[in-house]
Amino acid sequence: MQLKVPASHNADETVQLRMVEAPATDDTSRAPGTAQEAGGTAGSRRRRKAARPAPAIRLRAAAGPRLTRVAALVLPYARRLRPRYPHADRTGWRRWMPSWRQWLGAALTFLGLTAGFLGAAYAATDIPHDLNAYATQQDNVYFWSDGTPMARTGWVRRQEMPLKDIPEGVRDAVLAAENASFYSDPGISLSGVTRAVWRTVGQGDTQGGSTITQQYVKNVYLNQDRSISRKFTEAMLALKLDNEMSKDDILEGYLNTSWFGRGTYGMQRAAQAYYGKDVSELDVSEAAFLASLLKGAGLYDPSLSEANHARAVERWSWILDRMVEIGTLSKAERAEYEKFPEPLQRAPGFDTGKQSDYLVELAAQYARKAANISAKEYDLGGYQIYTTFDRKQEAALTDAVTKARKQARTDDAATAKSLHFGASSVAADGRILAMYGGPDHRKQGYNESNATTVPAGSAFLPFVYAAALENGVRKTRDGTRTEVTPQTLYDGDDGIPVTTPEGPYWDRGGKKVTSRNDGGKSYGQISLSRALALSVNTPFMQLGMDTGLNQVRDTAQKAGLLRSSFGPQVPAMSLGSATPSAIRMASGYVTFAAAGRHVEPYSVARITRNGHKVALTEPESRRAVRASVAEAVQSALTDAFRTAHPGVETTTPVAGKVGTTQNDTALWYVGTADAVSTAVVAYRIDLAKSLEPLPLKDIAGPARDSVPYRIWSAARGIG
Repeated sequence: MQLKVPASHNADETVQLRMVEAPATDDTSRAPGTAQEAGGTAGSRRRRKAARPAPAIRLRAAAGPRLTRVAALVLPYARRLRPRYPHADRTGWRRWMPSWRQWLGAALTFLGLTAGFLGAAYAATDIPHDLNAYATQQDNVYFWSDGTPMARTGWVRRQEMPLKDIPEGVRDAVLAAENASFYSDPGISLSGVTRAVWRTVGQGDTQGGSTITQQYVKNVYLNQDRSISRKFTEAMLALKLDNEMSKDDILEGYLNTSWFGRGTYGMQRAAQAYYGKDVSELDVSEAAFLASLLKGAGLYDPSLSEANHARAVERWSWILDRMVEIGTLSKAERAEYEKFPEPLQRAPGFDTGKQSDYLVELAAQYARKAANISAKEYDLGGYQIYTTFDRKQEAALTDAVTKARKQARTDDAATAKSLHFGASSVAADGRILAMYGGPDHRKQGYNESNATTVPAGSAFLPFVYAAALENGVRKTRDGTRTEVTPQTLYDGDDGIPVTTPEGPYWDRGGKKVTSRNDGGKSYGQISLSRALALSVNTPFMQLGMDTGLNQVRDTAQKAGLLRSSFGPQVPAMSLGSATPSAIRMASGYVTFAAAGRHVEPYSVARITRNGHKVALTEPESRRAVRASVAEAVQSALTDAFRTAHPGVETTTPVAGKVGTTQNDTALWYVGTADAVSTAVVAYRIDLAKSLEPLPLKDIAGPARDSVPYRIWSAARGIG
């Protein structure tokens, strides 16, 4: 066809339109064998198969007449749910959003699948017949280093209490604290489970999301793992248990199996441990405190720390207020409980009054830390703890201190009343072989051998000497360090001022700091080794300044003293202002006998549980000073022992030194024999009034033949 344009255009400007035949829309109308152009090339032709019928048509054909009628009713609605993206009848972002019908269908499908899964899980859940380890709780058994039993601990005689014998006020306090809706809930809290799962995934606190039924299930049937699978199993068991047991039975079981700290499981043992009475004798206020322990005894036992005490008071008050809120305690009754019911400081447990109680306490602390055992797991028992304590050396040390204490009471009963002795023996490989903790663990849980109360005094001088030999001294601020030897001379006169590279050292009061010797004696120029042997203070106070107080402190720490025992870095630090324990002083001195290598003191050699070895963290070992430095210090300490006690015959090398303090608040003796160092300290403190040290008033004897030296020599079998 030709289309002619108006005359205004040139005659040759024509437009040709080719009319292409439209392709057939119905494949079924095309006869078999009909050819069609393909690929845009006239000569290219191929045969095509007939198209398959639409799915709806095939479904109708296969379903038959009846199902066809049903399908005819359903298919229109199904087509509406079928996603069609984008929606032609919408604009903007709404074109890409599913319709409300599609959202509803997805939600119903999800709910259906979830309900089916939970139903199947519930049907498949069986309540176990075997109980957790709490029901077969065992003793923890402690052994001497020779393998013989030393002590047994644990609350093996767990006493079941019927719910009727537990006062209603006690039950109400627990419900207010843990699960006020206990008697109406289905055994689980959906919101609580959700929070617990979220916290489990996020490694947070998982204690707040459980009902009492769930907690009972965890106590009795499950372990304490923090996992989603354990939480799901807990929820399924709680639902099933709630349907098969009465609420009273669940509550009774919960109150008899929950952990309350201090080695106790169950409300009855908790009442005895914290208040020394049966659960039937508890009042509401005491019950509210015990209920607070269910949130975590390690955080709410007031005897453990001041922070714990503050938390316990706050939660105790909240529980009583909560009881008023839910209607189980009247406001008038609440007003009667304004004062926090202070529990006993210590629970009656393994205490026998013997020294083994102090040993058990120290070993238990070390075992839990070295084996990474929680207090709750440790209280379940079943552990065999093989300690480093030597039975014979422990007996010798205890007998020596007991004899000295008895003699002091005879000489001056009034002064001896506040007299304390701390003593410990530590081997070169770090083993704590013996210690004296106090006269009676039942009356004084305070361990005197592990206390950091009084200064080391002149017993600290070997660490200053070692620091100088190891690091050298610097006389000018920017000068190089100069080597120090045992023959290096220092001024040993009494009352000489302490100097710095800039001049005299002034204290905050504007006075020159001077050093003093015992008895005000002057020695003139004296070698460092001789000064240590004679315990001359003045050279070491200046030596500490020349070496650097930070170097002195670091050397002492490497040798075994703790950083926490040091105070300000002032000149007095060189004369023993630090307050180490007897265990740490013995550990520090034995480093010099061990050629300068230090092993952290430890009290447990190995642990087993039901025949299986429990992994222990190895005690840290390090080089504190060079071997030559340790040898020089040990040589000076040997001279110190011989100078102070020239008539004592020994069959083995012995080194030791007395330690005095400027205010006469403590008297030490630390010595080494047979590669074992023993530190003994005598001091006075009135524990009923304060922890401030008091003057000894000569009750510990003179420095040369002091009571600590006599205890040391008796314990080591010397002299």
